[in-house]
Amino acid sequence: MASELERLRAQVARLEQELVEAKEKKDPTPTRSKIEKMSAEVKDTNPYSRLMALKRMGIVNDYEKIRDFTVAVVGIGGVGSVATEMLTRCGIGRLLLFDYDKVELANMNRLFFTPDQAGLSKVEAAKRTLENINPDVEFEVHNYNITTVVNFESFSERLVHGGKGGLPVDLVLSCVDNFEARMTINTACNELKINWMESGVSENAVSGHIQLIKPGQTACFACAPPLVVASNIDEKTLKRDGVCAASLPTTMAVVAGLLVQNTLKYLLGFGSVSHYVGYNAMQDFFPSMSMKPNPGCSDANCQKRQTEYQELEAAKPKEVSEEKKEEKIVHESNDWGICVVDEDNPVEDNPDVAEGIKVAYTIPDKNETKDQGDEVTVEDDQSLDDLMKQMKSL
Repeated sequence: MASELERLRAQVARLEQELVEAKEKKDPTPTRSKIEKMSAEVKDTNPYSRLMALKRMGIVNDYEKIRDFTVAVVGIGGVGSVATEMLTRCGIGRLLLFDYDKVELANMNRLFFTPDQAGLSKVEAAKRTLENINPDVEFEVHNYNITTVVNFESFSERLVHGGKGGLPVDLVLSCVDNFEARMTINTACNELKINWMESGVSENAVSGHIQLIKPGQTACFACAPPLVVASNIDEKTLKRDGVCAASLPTTMAVVAGLLVQNTLKYLLGFGSVSHYVGYNAMQDFFPSMSMKPNPGCSDANCQKRQTEYQELEAAKPKEVSEEKKEEKIVHESNDWGICVVDEDNPVEDNPDVAEGIKVAYTIPDKNETKDQGDEVTVEDDQSLDDLMKQMKSL
């Protein structure tokens, strides 16, 4: 009996091995260990080497530094999930993911999530997908609502110590869909002096924006809040039954692309980092601007950061700019004595001209008194007939 059992076990093991070999022949995908090795090496055979080519082309000084950065992403929805995928494919060092929602079939009209992930928390589903894309990236997931008092403390703690080596995160990306969460992130970042980028898509799904916020240096989210925030209205009371926000994977992807592009420029120090970029899909309009902080901001930490930044700027040594004297252009050959003058500046009455050239017209001096002989003097006691005779005599 025992020998028969052993024989059956050996047969099952042989069949399992044959199935594995057949699967590998049918789908020759590199194993996880091979992917880890390929991802960690920087050479032409590395599947991520095209990112390293940015260094060879002079766009980025050292692209490998991307592995040293930690980014926290709050909200793994239509924008956040695509942003995390882009950062993962770019080889970011570490990602902290925050969300309290679950994957639903209604999320399938967006990118990233798949129907088989329905029921999983968004952070856990994102982690599983992203690890298969690039296992060289470190992931830390938190499935809770950051707006509660207890979770806010945990959220703040992870921002301070969630980076590599227990250091603060290098940047926070807000991809949430409500003002309460945005204000929570704003409060935490103002308190902890952490730069962050805010993003959003309109309810009609045809416009969006991204905004870089540096506490004390640029306007925070409370400096110029939306009406619903400034009026202290509970946005939950504004939700209408049977009405939900529209969603387009195209708009979500565009906003996520703008967000990650700005993130890479900020972290790696290339190009011009935008303070605010809007997107209007109806006219393909991309407005850009920069907003200064509001001295009367309702956030006390924002006012404190403004004072610190102003003191820091005042302490910097002032650059003394030397006035550059404009040198007159002298042409080697100018037989005709032609020169270009500013019409606002009067020229001399008798400028030096070349021989054989005379001045046909000179600009009169505005300060010079006019010749009294050319003027008509009018006396108060003169009649109209006298004035007419005086004009005829001219």
